[in-house]
Amino acid sequence: MNRHKTLKMIHLVSTIWLMLCLALVFVIALKQAGFKWWVIFSLSGHSAVLVFLLVSLYLFAMFGAAGKGHRIAVEHPLTSTSFYMALYVSMPLLGTIAIAPAVLEISQIRQLFGLIAMGTFGATFLTWVIVDPAISFIEMLTPAARVSRQIRLAETKAWEELRQRDRDKQVESVLQNQEQLKRQWEKGLESQAEELAGLLAGSQTGIKYAEQKAVDIGVGAWRMGGLDCMKKLYRMAMERCEANSQNPVAGDYVKSWWDGVGTWRVSTAG
Repeated sequence: MNRHKTLKMIHLVSTIWLMLCLALVFVIALKQAGFKWWVIFSLSGHSAVLVFLLVSLYLFAMFGAAGKGHRIAVEHPLTSTSFYMALYVSMPLLGTIAIAPAVLEISQIRQLFGLIAMGTFGATFLTWVIVDPAISFIEMLTPAARVSRQIRLAETKAWEELRQRDRDKQVESVLQNQEQLKRQWEKGLESQAEELAGLLAGSQTGIKYAEQKAVDIGVGAWRMGGLDCMKKLYRMAMERCEANSQNPVAGDYVKSWWDGVGTWRVSTAG
């Protein structure tokens, strides 16, 4: 079993023991306040889900941090060592052991369990909330830690800038490809736009023929470049209709004829 798995196992056992001690402190406090047992069990039952959620989130955060080795040895020469991490995660158990001499002098079961629970909670709170943050803060003030942190932050910033430049290049490349594709569409759609405008002008005989021909043109545009290509062809045809002073509602015929071609719908062109 490697270091991280061992620390996780010790931390799991220690946290379960700590939660049991805190639950005992909670029950003893309610009992001393004069609450009846049925009230205590009721409150404990309603709090079980919330306590389980908080403990799960806490374990997830701690296990993730331990698994990733988030403390750099140069910046945390003491708190990143295996000895310190083992001491840190096992503090609830060590707190219980530390008060063993005092426990031997107590004869009442209630006082015995109460002393064990309070000793565990006190040692854990002192270590996790006060001592460890203080030591970590002092470590970060050392010259080696400050230099290492500056170098790390500079490397992180340079890496982020490099990634941003790569993303910008990719976006620029996509935009250039789109512009090139649109220019290709303009060249390839010239004849279709002219033909479609002619159909709307009534130069071709037969409404059925005009509708079928317009659908064929729309299908060809869809195969060429999808909905965007169809919109481009539609606008090109409408520009030619306006240049020829054709009926302004001619575009409605195209919208209707192309309805159902690819993803084109009557309201697609606006």
